[in-house]
Parts: sequence; structure tokens; C-alpha cells
Amino acid sequence: MSDLDTIRTDVVGSLLRPAAVIETRKQVDEGKLDAAALRAVEDEAVRAAVKLQESIGLDVISDGEVRRLNFQDSFGEAVEGFDASASTVHAYAKRVEGGTALRRWEVPVQEKGTAISHRRPVTSRLRLKRNVPLEEYKFVAGVATKPAKVSLIGPDRISQRFDHQNSKTIYSDVDAFMADVVAIEREIITSVVEAGCRYVHIDAPGYTAYVDGPSTDQMRGRGEDPDRNFARSLKADAAVIADFPGVTFGIHLCRGNQRSMWHREGGYDAIAERLFTELPHHRFLLEYDSPRAGSFAPLRFLPKGKIAVLGLVSTKVPELETVEALKRRIGEAAKVVPLEQLAISPQCGFASDVVGNLISADDQKRKLEIVVETARQVWG
Repeated sequence: MSDLDTIRTDVVGSLLRPAAVIETRKQVDEGKLDAAALRAVEDEAVRAAVKLQESIGLDVISDGEVRRLNFQDSFGEAVEGFDASASTVHAYAKRVEGGTALRRWEVPVQEKGTAISHRRPVTSRLRLKRNVPLEEYKFVAGVATKPAKVSLIGPDRISQRFDHQNSKTIYSDVDAFMADVVAIEREIITSVVEAGCRYVHIDAPGYTAYVDGPSTDQMRGRGEDPDRNFARSLKADAAVIADFPGVTFGIHLCRGNQRSMWHREGGYDAIAERLFTELPHHRFLLEYDSPRAGSFAPLRFLPKGKIAVLGLVSTKVPELETVEALKRRIGEAAKVVPLEQLAISPQCGFASDVVGNLISADDQKRKLEIVVETARQVWG
């Protein structure tokens, strides 16, 4: 067992993008600056993100995902073969224009745009063209003193954003597509592990679609069987991380996180047993900041030795949780699963895309601080 398997604080990955990053990106989009100028600004932003997280005392850190327009760029920007187009700061801002906190948002995935953020067909078999996660890891590892994690969008979301109906000349079925996705993701993970990474985090926001009525209705409307999709994704997620000894793997589930809005609702009850027993990940980062997530009862299926990271601190609203309230919630979860199998984190990232949530940098800092302080008081 790795020391990183059982750390008590965690982060999902993204931090609010500094104004300098956003403004420089806009100028690159407009052709006024080049990629090198953006890279220099991003480098400084990563250094600041590392300094922030390390000063707070988090057990593991990220690069803040400040180089990504969207968290799914870890795969969408890394591969070629999709019928997709590049995006811009303006496009992401327009997508969530007028959005207000804590309301359901119907993601406009059918429009043409970037891969994974939009449901796109392919024009050729997928292949890795640019190893985005490796580039990110090499830089953050060079400036961090704490262990840095790599976040990678998982095969479940990739499959949900694949337009198979218009891709059958390339992939005869979704299983063939998923085989290539798994192979590419294993290639990426192998590279970051060889570079020294010891914590790989899989973002799997699509699993909550299987407990959300409108989402399963959409699958059936496309002629898909949600149960078969779920089973295929479990198998693919397990295959992606097989045989990497000494590496900690986490998997994060959430219900949507753009401009403080959400996409799905429903507890983990219907999927928990298969999720916890069929996935070999060491850490399950679970959104638990609102009633939409249901109760802690599904944690009873968590196998011994695995950790449930409770996402109790909201990244969607500025209101600051209290240590006492968080301790009570952890206590409730500890009635279902032993305390030594629990940890704490924010419920999601603070900026799943370049727009970010409706909170301030100071709110973000205080919320990360309360994660660390709560863990100190609960676990020492």
C-alpha cells in the first residue's frame, strides 16, 4: 500500500484561473499573442497554484489545471481522430452565459466543438498526438515539494461524448472505440508514472448519469442501454489502471460543475455496490456537499482498505462551511464505514473550465484551509 493511498486531504484538481491567464488566452484567441507568451503566463500561474496549496498544507496538490480550457482537455486535446474544432475563452463563456449558482444546466453537447466537451464523431481511429498530462506533470513536479497528482478524464465520460451513430465506418461498435481509448489512456499513464508521478486521478463525472432520470432517458433515446453502458465503463476504467504497482489511483464522481451549476441529481445507491467492488481504484472522491448526493448509506459497500474521500466542502458557493459542521458530517459517515477509511476534500474543482465558479480567490483559499483544518482535528 502506498502512503498516498490513505492521505486524509485531497483536491479534485482545478483552481480558479488567474485574470492574467484568461486575458492572455483571449489575446492568443484573437491572434495578438503567440503560444509562447501564454506558456510563460501559465508557468507563473502554476507556480502560484503550487505555492498556495503547499502553504495551506494539503497532502497532495495539482497544477490547478490552469493550462486547460476545460478539464476534459486531458484527453480531448491529446488525441487526434475526432471531428472536432478548437475552442476559445469566448466560446466557453457564451456556453454558460446567464447561468446562476445551484441550478440545473442542460449541457449543450450536441453542437459542434471540442472533443469530449461535445458529442463528436470520429474521422479516423484515435491516436495520441500530444501528451497533455505528461507536459503538465513534468512542469508541476519540477516546482512542487509535495506530491503532485495528474488528473485524466476517464473512459466513461469519453464514451458518453462519442457520436457512434456517425462513426460506424471507423468503429463498428462502441467496444472497439473503448479499446482504443483504454490503450491511449494506459499510454498516458505509463508516461507520467515513468516521469515520477505516484498519484493518478481519473475524472468520471458521467457515472452519476446512471442515477439521473433525464440522463438515462437521453441514453435510451439514442438507442443505448444504460445498464450495458455502465458495465462497459466499469470494465474500461478497471483496465485503464491495471498493473501499475506502487501508484495510487483515485476516481472522482460528481454531478456537474460549470459556473456553479449542476447537471444531474441522485444518490449513489443504485450504482454503489458495483462501483466500489468492480473498480480497483484506491480512493473514491465522492461529491457529498448537497442533498442531491443522497445519504452515506451506499458507503457500506466500500471494501476494506479503500478510502472514501468525502467531498463535503462546496466549490459552487462562497458561504464557508464550519469545522464543527464538517466534523458532524464525517461522524455520520463513520457510522457506515470506519473512520480510517474516510478522508475529506472539496466536492469538485473550483473551475472545471476557464470560466470558473461564482466564488472569489479568497473564498477558494479559505475553503482549502478548512479542508486541512478539519482533517487535522479529525485524524490528527
